[in-house]
Amino acid sequence: MSEKSQKLLSLAQQLRLYKPPDSLDNPTRRQNGIPQSAKPKTAAVLICIFEGYDGDLRVILTERSSRLSSHSGEVSLPGGKREEGDADDVETALREATEEIGLDPSLVDVVTVLEPFMTKYAMTVVPVVGILFDKKAFNPAPNVNEVETVFDVPLEMFLKDENRREQEKEWMGDKYLLHFFDYHQSGSKMYTIWAITASILIRAASVVYQRPPAFLERKPTFWNGNPDKAIDT
Repeated sequence: MSEKSQKLLSLAQQLRLYKPPDSLDNPTRRQNGIPQSAKPKTAAVLICIFEGYDGDLRVILTERSSRLSSHSGEVSLPGGKREEGDADDVETALREATEEIGLDPSLVDVVTVLEPFMTKYAMTVVPVVGILFDKKAFNPAPNVNEVETVFDVPLEMFLKDENRREQEKEWMGDKYLLHFFDYHQSGSKMYTIWAITASILIRAASVVYQRPPAFLERKPTFWNGNPDKAIDT
């Protein structure tokens, strides 16, 4: 393995010190919106960051298989539902990344866990941030039943008001914006990153680059829990 990138080493040190704001890391706030009849459901996704050839920070994404019954063809982070044998959210994210794209967990240095996001279907999604120091050691092996394509994008794009669209939505009186980021891969098709995946990456980019996005985010309140609204199952 080649010498570790100084940029990635500095980033790892920075992220290990990260602590979510109290307003976003409050279990009571996150759980108040979930009806008592709902069974708690947890998933974890892996935000795997590496240094590109041009020195930019990039993140690994997948295009979901067209064979899947839900969210087929959409772009997502590697990840999935927590299973009974998983010790924690980190293990869930790493296991799913191994199953989906063949990423060896030993290649990933997990540096932090971001505040959870909650879907309106009472699913809590935990973003796990890991650094891939040796990108050349990773040879993508997508599970054809789950993943169509493995690709990567610059993380900083989720802070820029370029190649971005937005759509105003409303749910139970809560008006919010859905963000759509279009990415044209050289010699390939265009990918669109949107909804909760885009929001997770906006948050990750804000933490990594230590600045807010150059646009109004206005994400739905239920993504971080909302004590004033019940959540449908």
